[in-house]
Amino acid sequence: MKKIIETHNISKRYIMGEEVIEALKSVTISVNKGEYVAFMGPSGSGKSTLMNIIGCLDTPTNGTYILNNKDVSDMSDNELAEIRNKEIGFVFQTFNLLPRLSSLENVALPLIYAGFNKSDRTEKALEALRSVGLGERYKHKPNELSGGQRQRVAVARALVNDPSILLADEPTGNLDTKTSYEIMDLFEELHSKGNTIIMVTHEEDIARYAHRIVRLRDGLIETDIINTEIRKARIEANGLIK
Repeated sequence: MKKIIETHNISKRYIMGEEVIEALKSVTISVNKGEYVAFMGPSGSGKSTLMNIIGCLDTPTNGTYILNNKDVSDMSDNELAEIRNKEIGFVFQTFNLLPRLSSLENVALPLIYAGFNKSDRTEKALEALRSVGLGERYKHKPNELSGGQRQRVAVARALVNDPSILLADEPTGNLDTKTSYEIMDLFEELHSKGNTIIMVTHEEDIARYAHRIVRLRDGLIETDIINTEIRKARIEANGLIK
């Protein structure tokens, strides 16, 4: 199976005045194409730092990071920005939608940076909105949508460039329980279509949607467990498979 993500002994060190903080300590991990992985851990465990490095929002202090056969460990900010736009779709806790733009315009934004013309942007953005069940809400602005609908728009925007990886940082953090499960059912559907998903969450019930749970503590990987049986039980309990 093709590896999309490979890190080899990556560490991340921050200097805060006279204090040196080791956010990550020699972490080696790989993720295959089509996997669905959750990163978990208490505050300060290193899960967000690992997510930022995998998402090319930050670079490791030491070690190597290979993303889709490209070594991104020492890339410049401009090179990282290009990789992010081509390879990674981001979903954030706070949605990060522009309030004055419609759903369609928000979803189409990454395509502007990718150089698509207006008609192609419109077609691809509409297709992405339909894929998350919001094809009829394309004219609505964020304040005209519920929290769950806003997160669906954010997911559509993350998918519009056909990225190698969908990265979700606490994607249900601002949603009520029922809406959280609806969004996670959407992620399940997207994964079933072949999308590679990596999610950061502190919620156990949300993490159980993933196939694999990686727990971090004090900058190290504490456990890395395949979650097949738990996930199967959850799906059966929700009536998603018979």
